[in-house]
Amino acid sequence: MLRATKGLMLVTDVGFVVYFAVTGLGLIPLEWAFADYANPLMVDWNWSFLWIDLLASVTGLTSLWLLRRGRASGPSLMLVSLVLTMASGLMAIAFWTLRGDFSLAWWIPNLYLMLFPVPGIICLTRQPLSPLSPVRD
Repeated sequence: MLRATKGLMLVTDVGFVVYFAVTGLGLIPLEWAFADYANPLMVDWNWSFLWIDLLASVTGLTSLWLLRRGRASGPSLMLVSLVLTMASGLMAIAFWTLRGDFSLAWWIPNLYLMLFPVPGIICLTRQPLSPLSPVRD
């Protein structure tokens, strides 16, 4: 169960960093952009995710590093990362729902962010997070 989650975390955490780098450099084509992409309020809304997404990335990548080394703090940090990632996707989906904007180009990635962490969160919260019970792949 957690083997798939670890792989998805790696792709997602690197993806967060790449997304904000590409966005910051203005490389997203307008036809791929979300509704009102040029509106300063929407630009601010998008950038408001920078901190939660980067924190999810840092905690996620660090947890993967710790888990590979068998460190006891790996599972707890993995749980933090998964919850932050899920919250990020949920916040975006809630926003698009309130706006009545149902573009699949933005819903699919955010539903992914909201849903892929669920099995890992369930697995990590069903077992004690202690050095005596290592996370199984």
